[in-house]
Amino acid sequence: MSPSTSTDGLRIRQAARAIVRAPGNRVLLVRFEFPAGTRWALPGGGIDPGETPQQALRRELVEELGLHEAPIGAHVWNRLHLIRFPSGLYDGQSEQIHVVDLPDVFEPNPTLSWEQLNAEYVYELRWWTLDQIQAATDHQFVPGPLGALLRELVHNGLPNAPVDVPV
Repeated sequence: MSPSTSTDGLRIRQAARAIVRAPGNRVLLVRFEFPAGTRWALPGGGIDPGETPQQALRRELVEELGLHEAPIGAHVWNRLHLIRFPSGLYDGQSEQIHVVDLPDVFEPNPTLSWEQLNAEYVYELRWWTLDQIQAATDHQFVPGPLGALLRELVHNGLPNAPVDVPV
């Protein structure tokens, strides 16, 4: 379990996620199947006790994607999502989101089994182009305006300090 902070009695899970980018404006996303519906989101997950966000992200990228020695870059976004977890353990999640720029697209090969990933609601790993994300009006992305946020990174570069992004 990851450490949590309690503000106003809320149990907030601390997490780290990555914008895994490759040439051709490609981004690697994870398909989550939650009781509330399907969401395409950035890879990553909870921060275990004693881990820094970068250490947690490195571990999560190996487990979920098979991406070893990921070049963890700038912390560009923060996201706070208040929602009760299906497990009932948390009332929300606070995420630090970092950029991970890769020289090439690779074929994800998770070190966790698909049974283990499914237990964490993970059901698919897929490369998307920015154009595909913006055209996919029948899919839900996390954060919601993911396409616009990614385009902003492409056009304006990395922010000087982490930006709070919406749910």
